[in-house]
Amino acid sequence: MINFKKFILDNGLRVIVHEDHSTPMAMVNVLYDVGAKDEDPEQTGFAHLFEHLMFGGSLHIPSYDEPLQIAGGQNNAFTTDDLTNYYCQVPAKNLETAFWLESDRMLSLAFSEESLEVQRKVVCEEFKEHYINKPYGNAWHLIRELSFQIHPYRWMTIGKELSHIEKARMEDVKSFFKKHYNPMNAILAIGGHVTFDQVETLAKKWFGNIPPGEKYIRHLPEEPEQKEARKKEVYEEVPLNALYKTWHIPGRMDQGYYAIDLISEILSGGNSSRLYESLVKKKKLFSSISCYHFGNVEPGLISIEGKLVPGVKMQDAENAVEEELDLLKSHLLEDQELQKVKNKTESITVFEDMSIMSRATNLSFYELMGNANLMNKELEKYQSINIDHILESAQKTFKEENSNTLYYFKK
Repeated sequence: MINFKKFILDNGLRVIVHEDHSTPMAMVNVLYDVGAKDEDPEQTGFAHLFEHLMFGGSLHIPSYDEPLQIAGGQNNAFTTDDLTNYYCQVPAKNLETAFWLESDRMLSLAFSEESLEVQRKVVCEEFKEHYINKPYGNAWHLIRELSFQIHPYRWMTIGKELSHIEKARMEDVKSFFKKHYNPMNAILAIGGHVTFDQVETLAKKWFGNIPPGEKYIRHLPEEPEQKEARKKEVYEEVPLNALYKTWHIPGRMDQGYYAIDLISEILSGGNSSRLYESLVKKKKLFSSISCYHFGNVEPGLISIEGKLVPGVKMQDAENAVEEELDLLKSHLLEDQELQKVKNKTESITVFEDMSIMSRATNLSFYELMGNANLMNKELEKYQSINIDHILESAQKTFKEENSNTLYYFKK
């Protein structure tokens, strides 16, 4: 059980406080309710660009990193389809330094052509390195576009096209910031060697006078139910043929999500999992294979991808994958196997929650989902999943008409 208290400032900023006096450190996590799904289809990659711009200095603090390092702190950030998250860890005695830094860039991020140009180059190089010049780098660009017809999950967090970042103008960047980076659209979570009264005082002092902004209300296009299989072939300079398959799954708050998450573990949770045991070790069709999903807030995808052993025919490899899925859909699951993946999920969750960084981040995420206390309900939801739930979910998900397949051939 993760204990916490929360309050809301007059400007709409939600603040969560988790006291843990077993550590001398404090964690400050700021989650903004904006991700790649909130971008204009003609201006993608902006949420990720801001992940970089937010470290370029603010109006009163030219360098974010320097004062944080002097205070003995460290920081990082990440962007997903659904959110952008910034976090820093400092010795608890220097907690106010983190409040000062985070509040100033929320209030008055420094917009300069120099900073924009520097970060634009960084992001463009990242795009080229990982998605253009890297083998299989464009695979997920292709499979997303194949899997989603209208929902904004159809582009990657890095952006749909390199040109969108190359052509980003200062006025567009400022407009994006004004729309999304404000107290009404943010959650502040503080964890570690702190007290509720201390955090409340500091939050009011450093964030209380920031104008609230407008709460962003989403009107995302709903992806229609897929009713026929989609397939695509590509030929690239890669070492091995590869197979990518996706199926649509429920969103993060749907009960079906928990069955899907356990299914991904049954199929691909380590070297004793079904796909590895059967298709890598026994049949030797794949050199590597994995099944995973992204935990998206909106209905997303579960994927199976694998690199084929040289000489193996693509159709034989795909047939073997389908055979494994048919086994899962045909009651061939024992209580022991299901309990094993439940136990693994529980151990991973408990181990992760030992870190105050993870606790602060997760409290922010679940507050975004509707209530931070949902974090304390997760394991119950996993334990409530039974074999019938797995069977029903597998049969509903792994249908031919719900599938998208990318055949990635070595040129």
